[in-house]
Amino acid sequence: MTTISYDYPWTASPLIVSAPMARVAKPKLAVAVSKAQGLGFIAAGYTSEHLEELLQEATELLSGGKTTSLDESTVLPVGVGFITWSASLQTAIPAIKKYRPCAVWLFAPSTGHQDLVPWATEIRAVTSHKTKIWVQIGSVADAIQVARIVAPDVLVVQGSDAGGHSQARGASVVTLIPEVADKLGTEIHRPDGKSMQLIAAGGICDGRGVAAAVNLGAQGCVLGTRFLASPESLIAQGYQDEILRASDGGVTTVRTTIYDTVRDIHGWPEKYDGRGLINQTYMDHMRGLPEDENRELYLQAMEEDGQGYGPKGRLTTYAGTGVGLVNRVMAASDIVTSVRNLACELLYGRNKASRL
Repeated sequence: MTTISYDYPWTASPLIVSAPMARVAKPKLAVAVSKAQGLGFIAAGYTSEHLEELLQEATELLSGGKTTSLDESTVLPVGVGFITWSASLQTAIPAIKKYRPCAVWLFAPSTGHQDLVPWATEIRAVTSHKTKIWVQIGSVADAIQVARIVAPDVLVVQGSDAGGHSQARGASVVTLIPEVADKLGTEIHRPDGKSMQLIAAGGICDGRGVAAAVNLGAQGCVLGTRFLASPESLIAQGYQDEILRASDGGVTTVRTTIYDTVRDIHGWPEKYDGRGLINQTYMDHMRGLPEDENRELYLQAMEEDGQGYGPKGRLTTYAGTGVGLVNRVMAASDIVTSVRNLACELLYGRNKASRL
């Protein structure tokens, strides 16, 4: 079976990936992760209009501040994530063609996975298949459908412990990864004969989680919440303080749509919601506070100069159930290295990244 390092030769195994967290995962974080032999993703977010600027910034960070141009055989060693129900393929294509990010992560199609076919087809065409296609799924049924319709290079198998947006109903990676692996191994084959790689996501914050996911059938893992506690993340201090404070994430986080509603974010397909730390916005929502009043209180909290976070605050603090495992700020490169080293020690009995 072809290993994932074949497509990303600068990486070490197991692959550590930083999630394309909207408004948080910018070039500084993605580049730091990739430089540490991981794979960092930039969030294109809800639109694609600033993608060229983001990829140019990543290019300069990778080259030490120098302006360089890529030849046709080169890919940019960072990925880009798109929320496809809102992002524009046609707006994104010129930047993808020019910079050739090593991977494009597609998530949350508006009407169904058939919506992703034009994305995959056009991106592969303009990059001569050099940019690999990643698709995020949250169920076995979706994995099978995406594999058949899109034939992605990588399936990001996201469990229900994930922070931020994901499917409202689903299983944890403990059961989702092995079942998806079993189904793909017996029922689905890519037209080019290559293996479809599985990357686990959702609730994974340290090397123990990575080792477990690899034993379940993943080739690597996505970390989101863990990277919120890094200086490279574009995150408010109050938000980061809450990530460090919170514990017992299965109880102190909740899946809800109210955190979108109060921020006037509309359009997410019905099967998605978001997991975040419970705060006053959510508690008032559960007590029946009208949405327009809740939104007004949220807007007022935004004017409190970073003081609007916490259980008595109102500002959205997306986090996964593994938030209690995050207890200090670390450089993104140190997170990648420490997580991978512990995973390797547990998997292989040695504190060394594998090139297998």
